[in-house]
Amino acid sequence: MPAFTDLFPGFAVSGSGMTAERLRMEVVANNIANAHATRSANGGPFRRQDVVFAEVLGGAVRPGGVPDLRGVQAVEVVEDQSELPRVYMPGHPDADAEGFVRMPNVQLPIEMVNLITASRAYEANLRAAQTFRQMSEQALGLLRG
Repeated sequence: MPAFTDLFPGFAVSGSGMTAERLRMEVVANNIANAHATRSANGGPFRRQDVVFAEVLGGAVRPGGVPDLRGVQAVEVVEDQSELPRVYMPGHPDADAEGFVRMPNVQLPIEMVNLITASRAYEANLRAAQTFRQMSEQALGLLRG
């Protein structure tokens, strides 16, 4: 018996997109929450994180050489290795001998844009799943006749 995702691949593609974008929103929220964390479990300031996506392909190739698209998946969460800003705060407990503190490389405007784009991508996948459901219901209604 074929799997549900084989019968209705539109749901699988939209579902994988929603899962991936939900993880992206969680990572962005974590970045925002740690925007001022000068200490982390690794020692040193928090480094912003980002999600790496990859396409999911089926084993078959469709007619015309078109790949069998199955959606997207989050393959890993990576730390941004960009420079950590130094801020002059001589009274801070993590200040160095010169009075500078290494701060996280989180930029709130960028994180807010990432959060909005992830939210909109999630909504687009949800709308696609809803449209696919409506089309499937109409097709089944026509078959019932």
